[in-house]
Amino acid sequence: MILSMTGYGKASAEYQGKKILAEVKSLNSKALDLSTRVASVYREKEMEVRAMITQALERGKVEFNLWTEQQDQAGACPINDELVAAYYRQMLDISKKYGIPEPDDYWHTLVRMPDVLSRGEVQQELTEEEWQVAREVVQQAVGQLVAFRKQEGEALQKKFEEKLDNIAALLSSIEPYEKQRVEKIRQRIMEGLAAIPDVQYDKNRLEQEMIYYIEKLDISEEKQRLANHLQYFRKTMQEGHGQGKKLGFIAQEMGREINTTGSKSNLAEMQNIVVKMKDELEQIKEQVLNVM
Repeated sequence: MILSMTGYGKASAEYQGKKILAEVKSLNSKALDLSTRVASVYREKEMEVRAMITQALERGKVEFNLWTEQQDQAGACPINDELVAAYYRQMLDISKKYGIPEPDDYWHTLVRMPDVLSRGEVQQELTEEEWQVAREVVQQAVGQLVAFRKQEGEALQKKFEEKLDNIAALLSSIEPYEKQRVEKIRQRIMEGLAAIPDVQYDKNRLEQEMIYYIEKLDISEEKQRLANHLQYFRKTMQEGHGQGKKLGFIAQEMGREINTTGSKSNLAEMQNIVVKMKDELEQIKEQVLNVM
């Protein structure tokens, strides 16, 4: 079963009056591109956190955030009273120095000053007990993202199967036109020769040239190779995750066979079928970029 690179996970837990939260999200990328933001109290464990994420996610553009929120006083933001006092003294000094009238409501002005209100992190020494709680939160968030990837992977695989079936059906629909095309080529050549007055030609040589010309337009090999690529794509999807790049290469090979078929198809009906196959394949190529 294939996995998607797109995913999201979030988890939280409470520990001694504060809430520990972890959030992780990922998008598609050629390799693992990991960025982390970790609360200062857990900074010493950042390398361990990165190792956990790297082992679980392997590939993708991943953003991870681990932080804490205070639960005391119904989660109210703390007021920095020392900073309020400093701002107040500065405002009084400036009012006296420059003769600026003092505001009627100091409080309304002070609470809008930078860093007066802040939902700050709890600064304390990290204990092993707290880290175990935080570690479990990280694992839960990453686990949710992995589960999300599996769910998205199932949807992708179902979509791929549908598109592969469509291409296979279109490939089969070409066959009736192949026989019709050969007869039309033969008829067109004969009509062209008949339109030339008093033309003399070697019928055996003409037959040889017609066979050579028709063989150059034969698409049997392209059809067989395309059918093999369709089967190989299905087989690769069953090999598990980590097959995204391989599926991309197979899709490229499918495109080559479809393009060659189109270049050899000098019949409007066949060319229309080729265009439809290209459209189905393009949708596969777009989505395969999201596969692990």
